[in-house]
Amino acid sequence: MTTPDGDRPTDPEKWMAEVRQMRADKDEFFTDHPQSPIDPDYRDDFEGLNYFEPDPDFRVLARVRVYGNPDPIELDVTAGQPIRYLRAVIFEFELRGERIQMAGYRQESDDDRTIFIPFRDKTTGQQTYHRGRYMEMEPDDDLVNGDVVTLDFNLAYNPFCAYAETFACPLPPEENWLDVVVPAGEKSPPESIVDQ
Repeated sequence: MTTPDGDRPTDPEKWMAEVRQMRADKDEFFTDHPQSPIDPDYRDDFEGLNYFEPDPDFRVLARVRVYGNPDPIELDVTAGQPIRYLRAVIFEFELRGERIQMAGYRQESDDDRTIFIPFRDKTTGQQTYHRGRYMEMEPDDDLVNGDVVTLDFNLAYNPFCAYAETFACPLPPEENWLDVVVPAGEKSPPESIVDQ
């Protein structure tokens, strides 16, 4: 089977503007929203999150393998009891010349279509948060075997526990530890806003 190549945006400037706008919206949420993970005492020092420059090379087309009867898996969390998920799909794609498989999960009790994709890569603990990052996708319809979807690592983000230890966040399981460098998406949080 040939894995699809990357998904280059048809209008790169529009795509880049959309990514930058999403980042600006997130900075605004972190600055002002009552549910911001940043401690109110640190918000005056907040000047925005750290990101890699948007790079369309980290938008990939992934072929989907769907589990008809998803296997349950317990994901360890940063604090507290593991959380039970269903291993819903496997994404198969190429990134930086490597063929990669990565699992996507749904919460066992959740009926929505959102697929949770926690992962680590070779930037983890160096340029990016040491416990890994997340992506999510919400397909318009139920996925079936052979579907091809876009995974955009430029949208990878840190869990809230990167900003405050009061949050309990699922940790990426070993099957989603990628043996490639993924310099895309959110970097490690600014030290001035982290409550550790």
